[in-house]
Amino acid sequence: MSALPFAANAQSSDADGARLSLELNAAQDVGQACRLSFLITNETGRAIDKAVFETVIFDTQGSVIKLSLFDFRDLPQDRPRVRQFDLPDRPCATVGRVLINGASSCVTGGSESDLCNSTLSVTSRLEMELLG
Repeated sequence: MSALPFAANAQSSDADGARLSLELNAAQDVGQACRLSFLITNETGRAIDKAVFETVIFDTQGSVIKLSLFDFRDLPQDRPRVRQFDLPDRPCATVGRVLINGASSCVTGGSESDLCNSTLSVTSRLEMELLG
């Protein structure tokens, strides 16, 4: 029953149901870095050859601590992928939220596309918030 509002919300953001689902799935300290793990599923109806997102990391006080490009590489249609990114010299306890600021590059069929921006849907399994 709790999945129904999410599905309705996702449907309203894109009338044809196409969606690029990005979930912040895990955050763990690895050495001196915070490793962020994302689960991304391409439900857009098209293979994505390359997806790079401008990503902003905020501390627990809400201040920007890092702006970076996260390269999610290729995203086959209807196949989940896990991508991991390390934040050097940053314990996970100091990261408050992550903002996907938009696609820096999204290539489908060999050409740049707005598909990654127009269909993006973000969620988080953690207390660490994911915004998009």
